[in-house]
Amino acid sequence: MKRSLCKRLVVLALLVVLVPMLVCAAGQKDQVTQKKPIEIMGPFGGPDEVAFQEVLAAFTAKTGIDVYYTADPEFNTQIMVRTQAGNPPAVAAVPQPGTMATLASRGYLKPLPKEVIAQIDSNYAPVWKSLGSYESNVYGIFYRVNAKSFVWYPKKAFNAHGYTIPNTWNELITLMDTMVADGITPWSIGIEAGGATGWLATDWLEDLVLRTAGPNAYDKWINNELKFDSPEIKKAMSYMESIWMNPKYVFGGPAYIRGTSIGDAIRPLFQNPPQAMLHRQGNFILNDVPRWVAENLDEEVGVFTFPSIDPQWGKPVFGGGDQFVIFDDSEDVVTLLKFLGSWEGARSWAQTGTALFPHKDQDLKDYPSKIMQDLASSILNAQVFRFDASDMMPAEIGAGAFWEGMANFVTGVPAATVLSEIQGTWDSIKR
Repeated sequence: MKRSLCKRLVVLALLVVLVPMLVCAAGQKDQVTQKKPIEIMGPFGGPDEVAFQEVLAAFTAKTGIDVYYTADPEFNTQIMVRTQAGNPPAVAAVPQPGTMATLASRGYLKPLPKEVIAQIDSNYAPVWKSLGSYESNVYGIFYRVNAKSFVWYPKKAFNAHGYTIPNTWNELITLMDTMVADGITPWSIGIEAGGATGWLATDWLEDLVLRTAGPNAYDKWINNELKFDSPEIKKAMSYMESIWMNPKYVFGGPAYIRGTSIGDAIRPLFQNPPQAMLHRQGNFILNDVPRWVAENLDEEVGVFTFPSIDPQWGKPVFGGGDQFVIFDDSEDVVTLLKFLGSWEGARSWAQTGTALFPHKDQDLKDYPSKIMQDLASSILNAQVFRFDASDMMPAEIGAGAFWEGMANFVTGVPAATVLSEIQGTWDSIKR
């Protein structure tokens, strides 16, 4: 009996020693194998966020790597705040190359690894690598992109009135005047976007600079070699002013432009009867058409390229896009970037018909409408393509003074004053 008691005591003593060691070891193993989820921060919410969450869910299902997306409408401000505070996300979806350059110039970003750069070289046109680079290093891989040089119209009502698509500025003016004579307001425009209010107005000016001064002047403007208050930019602004400040041409006039959200501005085209006939915007505006329109896109919606002004420049296409930059170059982050750089990582979003992508390996048949297929093809095959100028400028200008100045223009500040003040801000920036 004593021997039995002694054995039991020995076993109990061993358990007292070994169990905590085993529990501790298991805990250490969990700490080693458990990885922190990857945070992606970006500016887009609503239907875009929903579509992107589906992409990320597919990535997690394939790799087992947890990822979550943080949408912030004040992205341009908050990414700087978090970065300067030493608390950046692992990955950021940056819509402005100027913001990317600012982050890179301050040493916050990690250059992309060689395997990601190799994927860019094989699956993207050279322009996208150039736009994602700063001082010979590649920092961004582009994902969702857009084309902005397009005018949308309600196809059935447009055709019922016998209107024809304008190819030149003079033809556009004739069309607008005909609409006014028919009792129809030509344009619906809205620029309200919270902290980003004004960017839609910059898009109009940029399209007009391309058409009046040409691609070379456009490039100089981006680099501050052609000033905001130069004759070339003032000329482009005058074309814009002739439409925006004419209440006969714009539904609701300047007050409506300033107070109407970007997403709501296309809706007057699809009321019965339409309250306006034309809306200039990127392809992403299809997220905001009424559901009954989205379900019959090819039948209900027409689109044409913003007309030519100077014949020598034709109809250049300009657009924008989100590039993913990294603050963490861990193996899991690299795996994520390679997934997003492939058509596998974009197909489900393309199938919603609300986004375009620059991937060479894409299948155009994945887009659900002929409109989207044609727009995607135009991006892949564009002879003259320029990135959104404000997105290429330093963040203090492109996502700051330029946006603010154009919003002020809508509220009545003279165009010359607006352009002079934007240039003054740029001249005051010290790099």
